[in-house]
Amino acid sequence: MRRVSRREFVQAMGAVGAAAAAGRPAPAVPKRRDRPNVVLILTDDQGYGDLGCHGNDRIRTPNLDRFRAQSTEFTRFYCSPVCAPTRASLMTGRYNYRTGAIDTYLGRAMMHPDEMTLAQMLRAGGYRTGIFGKWHLGDNYPMRPYDRGFEEALVHKGGGMCQPADPPGGSYFDPWLDHNGTWERHQGYCTDVFTTAAIDWIGAHQPHEPFFCYLATNAPHTPVQVDDRYVRPYRELGFDDENAGVLGMITNLDENVGRLLDHLDRSGLADDTIVIFMTDNGPQQARYVCGLRGLKGSVYEGGIRVPSIWRWPGRFEAGRALGVLAAHIDVVPTLLDLCGVDPPDRVSLDGTSLAPWLSGEPTEWPDRILFFQWHRGDEPEPFRACAAVTQRDKLVDGRELYDLEADPGETRDLAGERPERVAELRAAYQRWFTDVSSTRGYAPPRIVVGTRFENPSTLTRQDWRGPRAGWGPDDLGHWEVEVAEAGEYDITLRFAASAGNVAATLRLGPIRCTEAIPPGAGQLTFSQVPLRSGPARLEAWVARSGSQVGVEYVEVRR
Repeated sequence: MRRVSRREFVQAMGAVGAAAAAGRPAPAVPKRRDRPNVVLILTDDQGYGDLGCHGNDRIRTPNLDRFRAQSTEFTRFYCSPVCAPTRASLMTGRYNYRTGAIDTYLGRAMMHPDEMTLAQMLRAGGYRTGIFGKWHLGDNYPMRPYDRGFEEALVHKGGGMCQPADPPGGSYFDPWLDHNGTWERHQGYCTDVFTTAAIDWIGAHQPHEPFFCYLATNAPHTPVQVDDRYVRPYRELGFDDENAGVLGMITNLDENVGRLLDHLDRSGLADDTIVIFMTDNGPQQARYVCGLRGLKGSVYEGGIRVPSIWRWPGRFEAGRALGVLAAHIDVVPTLLDLCGVDPPDRVSLDGTSLAPWLSGEPTEWPDRILFFQWHRGDEPEPFRACAAVTQRDKLVDGRELYDLEADPGETRDLAGERPERVAELRAAYQRWFTDVSSTRGYAPPRIVVGTRFENPSTLTRQDWRGPRAGWGPDDLGHWEVEVAEAGEYDITLRFAASAGNVAATLRLGPIRCTEAIPPGAGQLTFSQVPLRSGPARLEAWVARSGSQVGVEYVEVRR
C-alpha cells in the first residue's frame, strides 16, 4: 500500500485550506483502489451490555450481533466517561485535556481549532469526508465540523437535540439540522434521517474515491423519543418507561446499521470498506452492564469500557476477540496506518496504531498506562474522578486499586495489600496530568464573530460560561468571543416574552447598551453597534424586578 508522504500531505493541506476558504471541494491527492473506505459509527450513551452478542438476552440487536460475528472486537477498549471528551480524542488521537474539550457544556465542549482532526488528515490524504449526526466539539466558527475537515456535514448543534443549542421546539422527530451551515427541517426520525443521508452521500461517490463517513447518532441519549412500536416490546418485558424507550432507540439504531451495511453490500463496497462500531461512554440508566461497575460519568468500568468492533472483510479475522488494552486515542493512528496517510509533523499523537493487531501480524506490545478523567468545572483537579488503567491493574481516584483480570467488576480494593503499585500508578498519573495540563492550559477557545464564514453567529447557552451559567430560566452567563473585524454590528437578543417592566442590556468590551423591551416581545435588536476587533467578553441579560437573567440566544451580524 502506497503511503502519502509528508510533503504531499503538507501540499494537500494547503489546498484543503484554500478550497475551504473559497467554498470549493478540496482537491485530492492521487488515489489508489487499494486504499480502504472508512465508516465510523459512534452511538451515544449505549453501554457495553447493550448488545445481544455481549450476553444480553433481552435486547434486540440482530444486525449488530451479525456484524460482530463478521468482525474483530477489542474487548478491553476504553473511552472517556462522557461524550464530548471522547469525541475530541476520537477525532485527534490525543487526550481530550490537550484539546479544550474537557466537559459537555457551558463552553467546555469546544475544541481548539488548531487541533488537527482525523477528517482533515484523511481529506488531505485524498479522502472525501462526511459527518452525519453529532459533532459536539463547537457550534460556531472556527470549530464547526465543516471548519474542521468535513466537506459534507448534516449535524445537530450542541450535545443533543432538545438542548439549548437546538432551535426552540426541537424534537427527535422532523428535526431542524445544520446542513453545511444552513438550518434545514428534515422529515422523519433523527437516526433514520442521519443514516439515510450517510447512505445517499456514500452512493454519490465515484468508485475510485475513497471516503470517510462518520455516522455519529445522538440516540440512545435522552430525551427518550422513538416510535412506540420500538418501545412496546421492552415495556412488555417489564422495563420501566425510560429504559424501555432507550432500548427501543437502540433497536431502531440496529435497524439503521443494518440498512447501511446492506447498502455497502449492494453497492459492492463492503470488501473495500473498514466499518467500525463503538459507543462514546457507558449507559446513562442502570440496566444490564455485563457485571461491570458504574454508569456514564464514572471512571469505573461500566462508565468507560465500551464496544469497539472492526470489520474489513478478508483483512480482519471474523469472530475474533482481542483482549489487548486499547482506547479512543488509538483510532486516529490506526486509521491513518490502514489508509496509508501520515500525520503532519506538528501533530503529536497520544494513541498507538492497532493495525498490527487487526491484521494479525506479530507485534511487540509493552504494557501501557491509559488515563481517564472527567468532572464538572472549568478546570480539572488532580486525582478527582480519574483512573489509570493497565492491562491488569486499575487505580481509581489515586486510592483504589483493582485487579481487572481477576476482578473485572471492581469489587475488591487491593490498595492496602499493594501500596507499592498504588504509589507507582499515582506517580504515573501525576506525570500525565502535569503533561496534558501544560499543553495549552484550560482557557476556552474563543468564538470568532464577524467573518464571512459565519454571519450571523448565533450564541447559545451551550457555550456560555460563568458562576451562574446553566440551562435554567434564571441562569446568567457570558461568551468569550473574538471580533474578527472592526465595524458596525446588529446584535439581537432572544428571550422569554414578558408582560412588561423589563429591559435588556448588552455589554461587549467597552460597549454597553440598555433598552426597554416592549410588552410581549421575545427579542430586541441593538443596531449598528460599533465594535473594535480583538478578544472580548459578550454579556446579555434581561432585568426583571431588580434581578438579572440571561437571554436564550444572541445573534451577532456584521
